[in-house]
Amino acid sequence: MVNRFTSANAAITLKVVGIILIASFLLDFLVLLFPFQPTDRIWQINIATAIVDRGIVPLVGVGALFTGQWMQEASDSPQGFDLRFPVLVLCSILGLMFLLIFPLHLNNVRQASTQTVNQINQDAAQAENQVNNQLSQFQAQLNNEQGKAQLEQLRAQAKAQFTELLNNEQRYQEALKSPQVPAAQKELLKKFKENPQELDKFIAQQTDPKGLADQRLIQIRQRRDDASKQAKDNAWKSGLRIGMSSLLLAIGYIIIGWTGLRGMGTLQGGKPKGKVPAR
Repeated sequence: MVNRFTSANAAITLKVVGIILIASFLLDFLVLLFPFQPTDRIWQINIATAIVDRGIVPLVGVGALFTGQWMQEASDSPQGFDLRFPVLVLCSILGLMFLLIFPLHLNNVRQASTQTVNQINQDAAQAENQVNNQLSQFQAQLNNEQGKAQLEQLRAQAKAQFTELLNNEQRYQEALKSPQVPAAQKELLKKFKENPQELDKFIAQQTDPKGLADQRLIQIRQRRDDASKQAKDNAWKSGLRIGMSSLLLAIGYIIIGWTGLRGMGTLQGGKPKGKVPAR
């Protein structure tokens, strides 16, 4: 008697757990739909990702519900509510939904990636145009005597500051030992100390508008390439993870739904079977 009561209680518990899992997924599904923006590609990607990530929840619920139903039938305990037929119909619907998500998500991710890469290229092109315009302005200023004089004054000031530091052995050693000075700058100071001509070359490079513009252009193109690669990698990972997960969920739900309905006779024109008579 105790075993029968325990089996019946466990069966009811499993069925309740299954119903709660399925209901929680449906509730999440309805909440995720708002704000409803079916024409927004980003919204479609986000909703597909969220649904697929939660797709295993009702699958576990179906397993728990059917296990509870089987335990009730095996123990000859009162059957109570039988939700197998509506649950199998829901599984078939979910299977078709996840099957449609698979190609739609891949296409949306591909188009979103292409749009992102195009925007990155446009931003990089605008930044390059700004650098080129600034270079043209600097070169125009250097064509007159006043601009040349300002440039020479700037170079003289920079050389005087470095020379003062290099000639002061105490400050020079403090700079080399200071953790706040980057390692690259320390190497430059050592190079300038050993060969003062390297200081003139460095100052000339750092105050050359064309050289600075070329460095900026290299940095802009490097950031463009890195951002484009990251966008493509993210799209590939999202498409692979969500797409394959959606396909696997579709296969699982379709097998459960269609096999179960066929077993109950609904796909052959019959009526859903009722309770299994007690033995």
